[in-house]
Amino acid sequence: MASQIIHFAGLSDRDRMAASPLPKLTAGDRLELHVHQEGGREHKLSIPPSAAAAVEALLAHMLRGERVALLTEEQELSPTEASAILGISRPLVVLRMDRGDLPFRYVGKHRRALLKDVLALKTRLDTRQAAMDALAEDTENLIQTHGL
Repeated sequence: MASQIIHFAGLSDRDRMAASPLPKLTAGDRLELHVHQEGGREHKLSIPPSAAAAVEALLAHMLRGERVALLTEEQELSPTEASAILGISRPLVVLRMDRGDLPFRYVGKHRRALLKDVLALKTRLDTRQAAMDALAEDTENLIQTHGL
């Protein structure tokens, strides 16, 4: 699986104004897609309930004017693409790879990491940052309370 440039899609302002948001889906609701082709042909596709939430979220983001990209957990990312997700520099991503924090494989001379591994690392980094923020807040409270 080769790394691909992530393609973002968005709606024009005109399309956003013309579209109406989906009503909030509840258990038992069905989602169908009607495709009207040139020449008058029409197709109706049923969206499985397990995929309805993803479609609902996709449309909600696009209607807010956000651009979206669809990726799979098995999508391979370059260190540059991983750095955008992690919010760290590309050299730090490579360092994390070399230290074993982020599994990767070589495709020729190029490193590739799975999206699911990048997201797992992001969760660990976010958890660690939250703990450090809480510790800093506790330290600040001790200093203010006890004058340490």
